[in-house]
Amino acid sequence: MVANPKPLATAAGTIRSRLIQTLRTRGGGTTNRWTSPGHQDRPNGYLFNRTPTPPGQSRKWEDWELPCYITSFLTIVILGVGLNAKPDLTLETWAHQKALERLQAQQISDSSE
Repeated sequence: MVANPKPLATAAGTIRSRLIQTLRTRGGGTTNRWTSPGHQDRPNGYLFNRTPTPPGQSRKWEDWELPCYITSFLTIVILGVGLNAKPDLTLETWAHQKALERLQAQQISDSSE
């Protein structure tokens, strides 16, 4: 049994309008942080809400972009070099080295007899 969606839509619209009215009238009719000007109701469809630059023009970098990109690149390089150059300290490698040392010591003792 499917309920009629019209009463639900009407109730939602009523609640929405009362909420908007309450937000507008709270604070003596002044704007507040929820209804302040400058906020878009909907996204404009562009990445980071930036409109594309006109053809033939390049976008100007913001102050934080160059240091952020340099730091990110250097972090990747340092991690790549550092993680590839770290010593192998796993238990398996240690046990393998010990076994090889014992085999060499055993071969030396067998050959000296």
